[in-house]
Amino acid sequence: MEKKTMEEDSFHLKPRKWLEDVSHGRYGQEIEILTLQGLHVVTAQKGSIRCTFFVPKTLVDRNGNWHTGAMATLMDHIGAAAVATTMGHFKVSVNYDISCFSTVKAEEEVEIEGKVLSHKGKLSSVLVEVKRKDSGEMVALGKQWMAYIDDPMKANKNFPVTRHAWLNAHL
Repeated sequence: MEKKTMEEDSFHLKPRKWLEDVSHGRYGQEIEILTLQGLHVVTAQKGSIRCTFFVPKTLVDRNGNWHTGAMATLMDHIGAAAVATTMGHFKVSVNYDISCFSTVKAEEEVEIEGKVLSHKGKLSSVLVEVKRKDSGEMVALGKQWMAYIDDPMKANKNFPVTRHAWLNAHL
């Protein structure tokens, strides 16, 4: 049996704390804080993270539905956190596909789960599902490829590196 190091055993703690910090306004850019405000991390373990979220009135479109841009931002963060539970570092999305099956109204509660599917070199594949909490009905399904960037500041000076900056500040 392979013995885990203490660091490997705690990989799931850093992404959990990062999501909690952003959702409580302690870290992140304004758009992230607004989009994740009220997110509750239920479980975080190696390869997956599950959360619940009440859709606030501030994140709905003119028809009263959860704005798809806000949903996509939240799903991207859950995907990044899921990958970080396995790797110990965050990655950035390089390919992102979302299928929406239903709308969600303000004040409805959803469950969001991110699951790592595979790793290949610096790339990781992750699946993010959004379901209604009361019925389990699928709302949206996101598939992402995420890449590790050794030094995001060198990759692009204008790139918002909040995931990397948070992790570096909390190591």
